[in-house]
Amino acid sequence: MKRWLKRTLIGVFGASILIGGLSACGYGGHHGNWATSEADSAKQRERMLERVGTQLKLDAAQKQRLTVLADKLREQRSALLGATDPRADFQALMAGPTFDRNGAQTLVETKTAALRGKSPEVIAAAADFFDSLRPEQQQQVREFMAKRRGWSRRS
Repeated sequence: MKRWLKRTLIGVFGASILIGGLSACGYGGHHGNWATSEADSAKQRERMLERVGTQLKLDAAQKQRLTVLADKLREQRSALLGATDPRADFQALMAGPTFDRNGAQTLVETKTAALRGKSPEVIAAAADFFDSLRPEQQQQVREFMAKRRGWSRRS
């Protein structure tokens, strides 16, 4: 596999882990309500960026690239979720006497188009961030992904 392709894939998977962590942080303390305010979301994003920056010992340029990546992931997540409640959209498919197959197909096509539309930007931001890391920082990211645990010190 070509080196640039491998790095891109690692960057994309790293970005996925990053957004997953950001999403998981968004849940904390809301007692089942996944919606968070913009202020809470911004605070959690800043904490996550600070934690990753500290753990990887990022310089200013790397932190800027990480911020761009986080912004692109947030944009893609917003585009993917759309303006409506995903749970309500799915419940609407089962509201009638039969499952709304056409509605489900439309929902899948809408979500796929949103994902496809923003993916090039996310991939570019992930690649820019990963490529800016020093080899030892890249190894830390690989180890993080292999362990599948957060940036915290707990085991």
